[in-house]
Amino acid sequence: MSSKEVKTALKSARDAIRNKEYKEALKHCKTVLKQEKNNYNAWVFIGVAAAELEQPDQAQSAYKKAAELEPDQLLAWQGLANLYEKYNHINAKDDLPGVYQKLLDLYESVDKQKWCDVCKKLVDLYYQEKKHLEVARTWHKLIKTRQEEGADNQELHQLWRKLTQFLAESTEDQNNETQQLLLTAFENALGLSDKIPSEDHQVLYRHFIQSLSKLPHETARLKKACEEMINIYPTVQYPLEVLCLHLIESGNLTDEGQQYCCRLVEMDSKSGPGLIGLGIKALQNKKYEDAVRNLTEGLKESPVCTSGWYHLAEAQVKMHRPKEAILSCSQALKIIDNLGASGDRLYRDRLYQRNLCLRLKAEALIKLSDNDSSEEAIRTLDQISDADNIPELLVLKSLAYRNKGSLDEATKIMEDLLSSYPELAEVHALEALIHFTKKDYLQAEKCFQTALEKDTEVAEYHYQLGLTYWFMGEETRKDKTKALTHFLKAARLDTYMGKVFCYLGHYYRDVVGDKNRARGCYRKAFELDDTDAESGAAAVDLSVELEDMETALAILTTVTQKASAGTAKWAWLRRGLYYLKAGQHSQAVADLQAALRADPKDFNCWESLGEAYLSRGGYTTALKSFTKASELNPESTYSVFKVAAIQQILGKYKEAVAQYQMIIKKTEDYVPALKGLGECHLMMAKEALVDYLDGKAVDYIEKALEYFTCALQHRADVSCLWKLAGDACTCLYAVSPSKVNVHVLGVLLGQKEGKQVLKKNELLHLGGRCYGRALKLMSTSHTWCDLGINYYRQAKHLAETGSNMNDLKELLEKSLHCLKKAVRLDSNNHLYWNALGVVACYSGIGNYALAQHCFIKSIQSEQINAVAWTNLGVLYLTNENIEQAHEAFKMAQSLDPSYLMCWIGQALIAEAVGSYDTMDLFRHTTELNMHTEGALGYAYWVCTTLQDKSNRETELYQYNILQMNAIPAAQVVLNKYVERIQNYAPAFTMLGYLNEHLQLKKEAANAYQRAIVLLQSAEDQDTYNVAMRNYGRLLCSILKEPTTESLQALCALGLAMQDATLSKAALNELLKHTKHKDSNYQRCLLTSAIYALQGRSVAVQKQVSKAVHSNPGDPAVWSLLSRVVAQYAQRNAKGGVVAGNVAHILDSNHGKALLYTAVNQLAMGSSSGEDEKNIALKTIQKAALLSPGDPAVWAGLMAACHADDKLALVNKTQPKRIDLYLALLSAISASIKDKKFFENYNQSLEKWSLSQAVTGLIDTGRISEAETLCTKNLKSNPDQPAVILLLRQVQCKPLLESQKPLPDAVLEELQKTVMSNSTSVPAWQWLAHVYQSQGMMRAAEMCYRKSLQVASQQGSWSGKLSSLLRLALLALKVCMANISNDHWPSLVQEATTEALKLCFCPLAVLLQALLQFKRKMGARETRRLLERVVYQPGYPKSIASTARWYLLRHLYAKDDYELIDVLVNNAKTHGDTRALELNQRLSSQ
Repeated sequence: MSSKEVKTALKSARDAIRNKEYKEALKHCKTVLKQEKNNYNAWVFIGVAAAELEQPDQAQSAYKKAAELEPDQLLAWQGLANLYEKYNHINAKDDLPGVYQKLLDLYESVDKQKWCDVCKKLVDLYYQEKKHLEVARTWHKLIKTRQEEGADNQELHQLWRKLTQFLAESTEDQNNETQQLLLTAFENALGLSDKIPSEDHQVLYRHFIQSLSKLPHETARLKKACEEMINIYPTVQYPLEVLCLHLIESGNLTDEGQQYCCRLVEMDSKSGPGLIGLGIKALQNKKYEDAVRNLTEGLKESPVCTSGWYHLAEAQVKMHRPKEAILSCSQALKIIDNLGASGDRLYRDRLYQRNLCLRLKAEALIKLSDNDSSEEAIRTLDQISDADNIPELLVLKSLAYRNKGSLDEATKIMEDLLSSYPELAEVHALEALIHFTKKDYLQAEKCFQTALEKDTEVAEYHYQLGLTYWFMGEETRKDKTKALTHFLKAARLDTYMGKVFCYLGHYYRDVVGDKNRARGCYRKAFELDDTDAESGAAAVDLSVELEDMETALAILTTVTQKASAGTAKWAWLRRGLYYLKAGQHSQAVADLQAALRADPKDFNCWESLGEAYLSRGGYTTALKSFTKASELNPESTYSVFKVAAIQQILGKYKEAVAQYQMIIKKTEDYVPALKGLGECHLMMAKEALVDYLDGKAVDYIEKALEYFTCALQHRADVSCLWKLAGDACTCLYAVSPSKVNVHVLGVLLGQKEGKQVLKKNELLHLGGRCYGRALKLMSTSHTWCDLGINYYRQAKHLAETGSNMNDLKELLEKSLHCLKKAVRLDSNNHLYWNALGVVACYSGIGNYALAQHCFIKSIQSEQINAVAWTNLGVLYLTNENIEQAHEAFKMAQSLDPSYLMCWIGQALIAEAVGSYDTMDLFRHTTELNMHTEGALGYAYWVCTTLQDKSNRETELYQYNILQMNAIPAAQVVLNKYVERIQNYAPAFTMLGYLNEHLQLKKEAANAYQRAIVLLQSAEDQDTYNVAMRNYGRLLCSILKEPTTESLQALCALGLAMQDATLSKAALNELLKHTKHKDSNYQRCLLTSAIYALQGRSVAVQKQVSKAVHSNPGDPAVWSLLSRVVAQYAQRNAKGGVVAGNVAHILDSNHGKALLYTAVNQLAMGSSSGEDEKNIALKTIQKAALLSPGDPAVWAGLMAACHADDKLALVNKTQPKRIDLYLALLSAISASIKDKKFFENYNQSLEKWSLSQAVTGLIDTGRISEAETLCTKNLKSNPDQPAVILLLRQVQCKPLLESQKPLPDAVLEELQKTVMSNSTSVPAWQWLAHVYQSQGMMRAAEMCYRKSLQVASQQGSWSGKLSSLLRLALLALKVCMANISNDHWPSLVQEATTEALKLCFCPLAVLLQALLQFKRKMGARETRRLLERVVYQPGYPKSIASTARWYLLRHLYAKDDYELIDVLVNNAKTHGDTRALELNQRLSSQ
């Protein structure tokens, strides 16, 4: 191939490349290379073509070959550079710098512009590879070249600035040459800036200083740069901050540096470096408080200043704040460790700083003195390099060992130091401390003196020597002046040493007795160290002793405000006791609780807390506190005593007695416990007397007197003990004399030993003597009053027993004298006036004018005084002033409606005037409480009414005797009467009569017998004969068998009390005595009621069904069957309808039968929309015509109307009876008021009818009327959770219809409302509906499950069925929403299966079919299930219509037109327009 052909081929190759025919170009080049292997242009063209064909390896080889052939030619090198730049070739990073260097050599003399471009690319490459030195050198060449070419200053400034940007990122890691080149670049850039000052120039200067600050060896240059920038920009803080930080970190903070810091703070009062510098200067000047303040503030702004943290720790150590110093040192060490060190000099600086911080931290840890701190101090010292060769550090280590109790290690280090460094004062002080720890005070004294000889200005040595003298032998203890001298010197040398001021306080308090000066020292010590509990407590205690409560409270408040939880127990305790003493009980409780958080096992704190609770009336919490105190310290008698005393206050007398007995076992002569035991038994006796348990009361009084006597043996000088003994003796004044035989210790009677039995008169007399002894010890108005009442009780007893009348008169005069004395001592006490009035109007005195005056004075002293008004009424009644008596009793009733005596007075007036209300009034007295007069009066009127046989049918008899259970009520109170008053024969006669009526024949016989015994000696022979006749009649009746009525009553009583056992037993006995058929209905009713009480619903229906088979002609039994089916077996509602119809046929006037029929029809779902022949509404209307006064019928009519309207809404037709709900509700209320029903029945019916009415109003959109109805009902009785739930349902209706999300607060309120109706199945179902509307399906599921659980617990079949169906419907809706989750389909299947177990449920079958439709619309099983609902009989019209709609869609999906025709015909037959419309739409598609 000729050269011409070669040129032609090369030209063709060039043209092909231009035309982008790279493969053709390669062919031409290969043709050339076959002829000329070393053709430079051919290889270059191959490189170009291969690169464009994305064959980088071939291109690289071609370019390299060309470059080898002609290394001084540009084309190959340019191509290679472009190739490397374009492709991330494996050799690019290694080869590209060389390529660029070659291009630089070739361009240098040819094309300066291209040379500069390549130079910049090379610098970028070096920069990426972090070859900073090469970057600097190359860029310097570029700048030099541009300078030679005459570039202007602006361009050169930008080039120098670009170099600073290249090199400023990692200044610390660069070598010295690079760093110097960087600084040169900064200097040149700054020098070439055209605008000075300017923002750009300021930023550049900032970067320059920033780079210099990273170079420790450029200190002078940094200082110069900062000063120059300060001169140019005097208002800029940055150079000042850098310069100050540099001086601070270098430790060269001179006066000039201080000036810089001051200038910086003047510019910015919160400048971190400035404040740190001022703090360090303050530290140097020993102004430690200023130092700490400035350093703390400065470090907030500059938290990474190591020197700042170190100097802060140093100042804190000087101020004896070791804990704070430790934290500061730890912060400094953390910063040092994070900074690291590169370079020998920087490493040495960091190591030096670290050692200083570690040493200071160790010193602070040793000052804490506890074991853990000492351990940490040793570990800290071990981290210091070469610590074992520094004597000061060895001293610290020895002190740490001493603090942790390792005296052997401490002594060993000390001995080594003594031999090596005998001239060091610290070593001798260490030796002294070790001797001090060993309590070798003489040797410690010598060593401390040696240390002070070597360094007399160390406060710690003086303090320790003073401490040594303080604890030295007896002589030194007596004369503590040596200790004082050294304490004073220590305080002068170190004014921040709190502990020395504490001991000065000890000296002035314990030795000199100067409390004021001692308090000043303690306050100073506490101000210096607020963790010093000893100083703080002593300062507070001395302030209290000096009656300076303000100072004490100020100290305590300061401590408690700063204290964290569980600390400062001493302060909380003292402040709590202060508040307790000041009567601020709530604050005392809070503070004492805080003290207990600090030390929960301090029984003293628990006792104090108990006192605080007790002071503010918190008896239960006080009881718990004292109980805890006694558990922590079982030996504390006081705690146990307070527990017993509080139990006594709370009326837990038996528990209190047990606690008091525990004290007596330990300390027999503990008088407060003996007194408490006596008081408890006295109070139990009073309770027993109120309950008419007189025997118990006598026993309790005997025990009370025993304990009071024991207490008096030890403390006969205590007035209250004698008074309590008098109370115990007088307490039994109302008990029958035959029952009062009290054993009293002879000591109380003036005998030395033994016991004596006292009768009632002797006991009352002893009570008077006890009051007399109490008055001799302390004359009080209250005791005079008690003595006067005691004399009055003695006089009444004498009058009742018919004893000496002279003694009676004397006792009454004494009584008057004592009461007048009480009134003179305290004329404002209404009780004394009242007692004086009672005695004055007694028959033995009869001074009615005085009595009236006294009662009026009592009323004037106390306006709310039902007792005095009642006594005044009795006085008027005694004098036959009935109108005045009535007004007085009426006033007493208005003041205190529960006061019994005024009601008895009114009853006596009613009896006197012959009022019909007499019996009611006496009955009311027995309901309020038991009183002999009221009991006797009521029993008399009951017996009188019973004896009148002609009044059995009157309303008065029905109400007073039957409805009010008069006979058992009168029998109960009369039993208590004869327990107390055993000598009144008419009471026993009436009791026997009442027992007869109650079929208590043995008890009646005993009562008649007691009456006969009392009447044997009476002159009234007729009364005796009547009692004998009663007794004889009763004895004859005992021989008869029990009557059917009594057994029926007993069975009914058991049912009313829900006692199935009693009812069953009575029924079994009844069945033995009833043979005739007339009692079939009663037996059936009782038996089924017992089964219902036992929860056996199936047995209820079976029992009534048996009765129907036995008596098919009895309409009552058929009616009962219809009723129990509706109530207990709703699944058999169809049978209930049949039974009700039969009952109505047998007795057309039986309205209840029609009511039960209608209820069963409703349970079947029969309505005008489903079955025209069997309409519940028509049935209930017939029942209303027959029984218009029965509220249950009107309630049933309301239910039928609601069912009819509900179906109309479902069928999208207009409801016809929406205006009837309120009218029917009014009819029900009127019916209930007209007739008397059981209260529970009335309440239940009213609640149900209200709920039904509100529901109907909600469904028909009359929300405001529904809300008004609920609100009106709640106003009359707010405590109705069911009505509140109804109101919430009404209020939520518009919110739910708006389809907006309900706020969380609303949902929470609804949940609370439902929880208050937690036994209501509909409530849970409604809440589930709310959750479902909010998309909270899981929450809705849980509510439906809860309703199912409640229904199961109640045995409600309908509740279980509705819950299961709603649960299935919820799950089906989720499935229909195409949510992929296996849980919901399985839930549909589970719920419908359980529903079908309960009964045949068409809706459950439909839901299963729809679930199958959703799963597999075209499956054969889908068609089978839907056809079952559509074609099989027994499915309601609405359910069959829904199934027909889905079946039609299935058949169209399968294109089964034959079955479609069959289904359409079926729809036409049943008038299913919805299915026919769907068929029309589907067929037209």
